[in-house]
Amino acid sequence: MHIESRYNGPTDSGNGGWSAGLFAAEAGPGPVEVTLRRPPPLETALSLVDGEVRDPAGELVAEVRPAGVVDAVVPPVDRETAVEASTRYPGFVAHPYPGCFVCGPSRTDGLRIFPGRLPDGRTAAPFRAPEQVSDATVWAALDCPGGWTVLAPGRPYLLGRIAAVVDARPAPGDECVVTGALIGVDGRKALVHTSLYGPGGALLGAARATWIAR
Repeated sequence: MHIESRYNGPTDSGNGGWSAGLFAAEAGPGPVEVTLRRPPPLETALSLVDGEVRDPAGELVAEVRPAGVVDAVVPPVDRETAVEASTRYPGFVAHPYPGCFVCGPSRTDGLRIFPGRLPDGRTAAPFRAPEQVSDATVWAALDCPGGWTVLAPGRPYLLGRIAAVVDARPAPGDECVVTGALIGVDGRKALVHTSLYGPGGALLGAARATWIAR
């Protein structure tokens, strides 16, 4: 495995959702939970052995474990509501990682998912599936909309742990909607849920994640 440089979150490390999705695909079928032990390195050969992702020096990058039931569905909204919410995306004003592959406003070649708040506190964003879609694409789409339920200017968080279920992949060009919800905050940890819906409103995937305040 290796994470191409274009799939970054922070400038010098992989986007958490994309990286976790890559590790999950390597682990094989069945829901898994990925715990990131350090920022996933870019353009580095990584190996998965006995549930541990390590770099060539043997340093632990992540742990992959069976997830059991991932009950993390966030109710959908229609695309018009998601588009309107995205106009309030806080990342347009201040973004800790503006070059993020998933939600970075400075990226023209990323997923360009810009989640804004709904009146009930959830986040929502439209998402057009790219020309090439993998399970890692879905994991990535399920990542940042959860983080933006708790992210705020001057309050950066990073993904620490995520478990996702991919029921189906969107087809290239599909106009989808992503929703996120903050479940609770415990000290530096925030538990969030996210869901991805296809053009007809079908649930494509859902995730639960823990984000850690820096």
